[in-house]
Amino acid sequence: MADGGQDNELAALEKVLLDESADPVGLPFSLLKAITGNFSEDNEIGSGGFGAVYKGVLPSGHTIAVKKLFERFEIPDKNFASEIACLVGVKHKNTVRFLGYCSKTQHVMKLFEGRLVWADVRQRLLCFEYLPKGCLADFLSDASCRHQWTTCYEIIKGMCEGVHYLHQQRIIHMDLNPQNVLLDNNMVPRIADFGLSRRLSGSQSRAITDHKLGTMGYMAPKFLNNGEITFKTDIYSLGVIIMKILMGHKECSSVKEIVESWTNMSSIS
Repeated sequence: MADGGQDNELAALEKVLLDESADPVGLPFSLLKAITGNFSEDNEIGSGGFGAVYKGVLPSGHTIAVKKLFERFEIPDKNFASEIACLVGVKHKNTVRFLGYCSKTQHVMKLFEGRLVWADVRQRLLCFEYLPKGCLADFLSDASCRHQWTTCYEIIKGMCEGVHYLHQQRIIHMDLNPQNVLLDNNMVPRIADFGLSRRLSGSQSRAITDHKLGTMGYMAPKFLNNGEITFKTDIYSLGVIIMKILMGHKECSSVKEIVESWTNMSSIS
């Protein structure tokens, strides 16, 4: 698969994958295109509002996840650079490992209004460790998870530790939801997708935005109403996820009812 020009990039990617202390690396588009089978549908493992995720298989047999941002979204270079800057500094057992990135702009001929014109086609990609257990949303859709209190507790604990770490780094995730919490082989939660994340400066306690992007049902009321971003924005989202985990498939009307439900289940088992 790899020619002589890609050997060094493959070696660098393998090093980052196997050495958790290694920093992410820049990667050529041609390499990511090759290991994902030209981003084939067979290798697609997920899709969100801003991009699709593909399984990439290295010659060694190791697997990574490659997120390809949709071309139709105009993502300013500074936003892409900001996301990478957040990811490079994030290293914690409860956050997904960031392995590398690619930013490529091609000047190509495209058909526009019946004639060929020159156009810039931008490719923006991010590479992460591959987590075969999928996301928390998949786990919650499995009825058997309702009976796994120990697993649920460890997931909740891990998410809390991950969010605490991010906030120590002055990073507000801004889109915490079950789709953006991945699970490794040991069911350890890994917070993922930092596309909307914001890093506050040392003197900042909040920020204001007119762009209220996120996942409905998980966005804090103050953010929805006023565009106010604080660390509490993530705490609200985290609380909603915890409630989802505790409720399982049963709709409960109060926290007291949820606690009683789990207490009764524990006493039965």
